[in-house]
Amino acid sequence: MSAGPSSLKHVESLANRLRRRQVCGSRQAALETLFVLQKVVSEARFSHIEELLDLVKSIGARLVKAQPKEHSVGNTVRKALHHIREEYNTAAAQNSKTKGPPQTGFSISNFLLTGQPKKHSSHPKSPAVEKLPSVDRMDANSEDFAEGLKPLLMDAMQDIVDELETVYDNVSKTAKDHIHSDEIILTIGKSRTVEAFLKSAAHHRKFTVIVAESGPSYTGHDMARNLSAAGISTFLVPDSSLHAIMSRVNKVILGAHAILANGGMFAMTGSLLAATAARVHSTPVVVCAGQFKLTPLWNLYHEYGALDFTDPSRVLGFDEGKLLENVEVLNPYYDYVNPELVHVYITNDGDHPPSSVYRLIKETYDDEDHELQTR
Repeated sequence: MSAGPSSLKHVESLANRLRRRQVCGSRQAALETLFVLQKVVSEARFSHIEELLDLVKSIGARLVKAQPKEHSVGNTVRKALHHIREEYNTAAAQNSKTKGPPQTGFSISNFLLTGQPKKHSSHPKSPAVEKLPSVDRMDANSEDFAEGLKPLLMDAMQDIVDELETVYDNVSKTAKDHIHSDEIILTIGKSRTVEAFLKSAAHHRKFTVIVAESGPSYTGHDMARNLSAAGISTFLVPDSSLHAIMSRVNKVILGAHAILANGGMFAMTGSLLAATAARVHSTPVVVCAGQFKLTPLWNLYHEYGALDFTDPSRVLGFDEGKLLENVEVLNPYYDYVNPELVHVYITNDGDHPPSSVYRLIKETYDDEDHELQTR
């Protein structure tokens, strides 16, 4: 089984843009990945659910290979696979119940007659090692099966889209419970999740935000302007002053690029500096991130970073001449922050300590999807 020609074009287009880093931001990468998967599923023709799962896995593996450091791509594929299994099992159980004990097979024709099963707020997670029911016992042909199941699968994937589109609002719901009046908050660089979180808290509290500029990208300048425009008292400081001002800070709020299985995270360069200084001064570190950034992977790169580098000329220009011959310049995208440096993760599904991240990952993804490889 293979994807349709139209969907393959979308896959290759996204893979090329990921490879060139033309897709900016984890959320945008997740959304574009999901739109491609929706296209693939809508055009797919399959006679067994395992064929569809293998197809989605192969597409996911191709996208992850194009940009391995954009973890939200693989996370989105894993979540889509989990939802596909979940919808299939729910539909199969509903039809088995409708047809009675003598008939245990899944009939898509009966399913279409009885209608779509009621949505539940949460479905029991299917065991990772449990084999899905075989469609060999179904009394509908493969085309009817695909056409009958696709609307359910598309609805399930639309649920993921809705979650991604509302992630900033949902993360910010509890902002007023975490930020109190007259507090001094420190953040670093620009994070849209943190920005939305602080703006939400500003509707209920008056507080001050110190923004580290995060050189050499200096995205903190944009963050400071946006917060100031929202009426929040904001100060912009150089990264070198973080340790000096930490004694005055009540709370450090950071964004995350990816939350790893051990409770650590990849975050904007400078986050490790801020978190380490906060630990020295016993200042709590709060991380705001959507659950789509949860990844079942571990930090296999380096103790302090992700071995993902950007243009070194922003640190030391090529016009330095002889100096460049004697020095190797590294400009990393992300720091690796140990779980011991983080107090709590605030997600769109509540607050969680780093020690519970692994449990969340077990609930969000199926075990066999941790590595996106087809059989």
